[in-house]
Amino acid sequence: MVKNGHEAIPEIPYVPPAPGTVGVEVMPIAELRRRMHRLGGAVGARDAEGAGRAQRPDFHLLLTVEQGLLRHMVDFADYAVTDSTWLWVRPGQVQRFGDLGAATGTLVLFRPDVLDPVTATDVRLDDPFGRTLWQITGEDAPALHRALDHLAHEYGTTHMPPPTRAAILQRLLAVLLLRLTHGTAPVGTLPAEHTKTFQRFRAAVETDFTRARDVGHYARVLGYAPRTLTRAAYAAAGVGAKGFIDRRVVLEAERLLAHGDEPVANIGVRLGFLDTSNFVKYFVQRTGTTPAAFRGRYRPARPAS
Repeated sequence: MVKNGHEAIPEIPYVPPAPGTVGVEVMPIAELRRRMHRLGGAVGARDAEGAGRAQRPDFHLLLTVEQGLLRHMVDFADYAVTDSTWLWVRPGQVQRFGDLGAATGTLVLFRPDVLDPVTATDVRLDDPFGRTLWQITGEDAPALHRALDHLAHEYGTTHMPPPTRAAILQRLLAVLLLRLTHGTAPVGTLPAEHTKTFQRFRAAVETDFTRARDVGHYARVLGYAPRTLTRAAYAAAGVGAKGFIDRRVVLEAERLLAHGDEPVANIGVRLGFLDTSNFVKYFVQRTGTTPAAFRGRYRPARPAS
């Protein structure tokens, strides 16, 4: 859909490389670069926008770098992926690849329904607050890469019956994700004493952020002192409770601006701002740009007819 001369960020559905395949793909970054060029910028789809543009896949992407540096945008935050980190993009997040020629590494694509329910729960597959950047630590690094190598090897083995191959890939993907989520530390790991408090706080924010932006509201709802929420938020997210709330409001504003065609005033109302000027001021103070300018940055101009 196009409005005001700008195109919405495309939603990218998963398209298997061949009929009847399992929904898991493993490829080197070089192959990803060739595929994006061939498909016009998309990975796992046939109808995307130009390379380097933002897109919203409906599948998981797990990326690791062996050499070099790959910059990647996820939900409008920029990440640097090096040989000590793994990047996990979840369905529905906005993502944009940087210069794929600047690094070598591997990408794993997989549909949300590939894992068995027990493993999916164990690795928190559906966690909307799941970490994006993961840091490899100590002896876990070679084990994680062995799991990836095994998955890549079996992905390249095509002579076995499809049901057998699908079962192998599903189980090896489970091993890889279990290794990642249990054997390495996410960047910004939460101290144990704050885990329950922060989990309750962020769940409450997810429920109420469109109508409450003050820490006092969440303190009353959850039965904590405001300073307790602030300490837990700092330990978990590196910002205070108020900063965490504001970050969630801004993310939703960015998503609405990038994905849809609603006027800025309507988006402000949806986020609890009855006055457009207050919403614009709030957005500018926290992002350094206006809502209209942000929309123009992530939604390319429509070609002249």
